[in-house]
Amino acid sequence: MNGKAAKEDLDSRIFDTLNIIFLIICTIVIIIPLWNVIISSFSSGKALAEGGFIFWSPEFSLENYRAVFNDSNIWQAFFISVSKTMIGVVTHVFFCAMVGYGLSKKYLRGRKLYVAMGVITMFFSGGMIPTFLLIKALGLLNSFWVYIIPALFSFFDVVILMNFFRNVPDSLEESAKMDGAGDWHIFLKIFIPLSMPAMATIALFNGVGQWNDFMTTKLYITDQSLYPLQMMLYEIIVQSQTQSMQNVGGSVVIETTTKGVQLATIVITTLPIVLIYPLLQRYFISGMMLGAVKE
Repeated sequence: MNGKAAKEDLDSRIFDTLNIIFLIICTIVIIIPLWNVIISSFSSGKALAEGGFIFWSPEFSLENYRAVFNDSNIWQAFFISVSKTMIGVVTHVFFCAMVGYGLSKKYLRGRKLYVAMGVITMFFSGGMIPTFLLIKALGLLNSFWVYIIPALFSFFDVVILMNFFRNVPDSLEESAKMDGAGDWHIFLKIFIPLSMPAMATIALFNGVGQWNDFMTTKLYITDQSLYPLQMMLYEIIVQSQTQSMQNVGGSVVIETTTKGVQLATIVITTLPIVLIYPLLQRYFISGMMLGAVKE
């Protein structure tokens, strides 16, 4: 028995060691390109033109970031990105939570029909052209609200919240109703606080989607004052590609300077999501309702 236990312990240690090695390799594969982008964004045009560095730049410079921050269009785009992300996340989560709360009640009339209609929308859509015509008919072209209103509802998120609300003990709701609480009071004071892990997860994914979205701008916005950061980044990339084609055999400094600005913009657009994620990570915890009900 001792020999068998020793063999199992050895196998477990080998397995754990291999897992650690595998995780280290995966981490290195992920971190190296990210580090190279950051280092390249702080490199001078000459260093980017020469290339050949991965971990450290031979010549550091802040000119790329000065070019970005001195551009008033970047600040306007940053304000649009922050505004549409914050407003979009709050309205999306609250709207989906309201619908999910209603559909989680078995006594709701027509509940099965509403769920069936919602499931159909998860697999079928009108397509790009009918959606464009609808946005145009609603008067949302070249409007800030084109970022908010079409993104209010997602039945996939409704299903997640609906299933989460079903796990809330009926005893909590019954006790609240006995104390005279109405549906809105129960929803806001009981269900939302207990559903923070699910709502924070949905808020994080929706926030990342809102922050990274540029197709909405490309399809429905022509006013540059409503461009978010991602659209500005897209235009910088297109501009750098155009200049690269026009300057074949010419000066390399223009191309690499544009590339440096492009890399600096990538770092700036990625940084807010990287900073916000740890703040929401604490909500990814199960068991918040343990001890809430004493049977």
